[in-house]
Amino acid sequence: MNAYISALMGLLGVAIGSFASFASTWMTHKLQLKEKYREVEMAKREKLFSDFIAEASRLYGDAISHQKDDVSDLVLLYALVAHMRLFSSRPVVDAAERVMETIVETYLAPNRSLSEIKELARSGAMNFLFDFGEACRVELTTGQWHQNKY
Repeated sequence: MNAYISALMGLLGVAIGSFASFASTWMTHKLQLKEKYREVEMAKREKLFSDFIAEASRLYGDAISHQKDDVSDLVLLYALVAHMRLFSSRPVVDAAERVMETIVETYLAPNRSLSEIKELARSGAMNFLFDFGEACRVELTTGQWHQNKY
């Protein structure tokens, strides 16, 4: 009878060891997939934010020296903000919308001379992307998109 108990305990030990190994492998794989998803999400957001900053900067530079009522140049910027609405947190989208408002207001304002542009730069008024950059940094460093979806 003692031999049966020893054999049963041996099989039970193998079963528990196998299950522990399986559980450990499964949990490691799950964590790796989660980290990979996070990396992909961050890369997607970084690209979107970078594209928005480049386009907003280009349009703001154009708006300072050109006055126009045509909105065709703003289409890409509006599309980038719409894309952000799908993936980004509310603070990022709000900051992007404020950037668009600044650009539209700048287009509607009179053209600026070089000396006026110099004064704008000195006063910090040309730093219209600061709030957007800060909101993006918070989202990227904290992974805030998981909690703050629309």
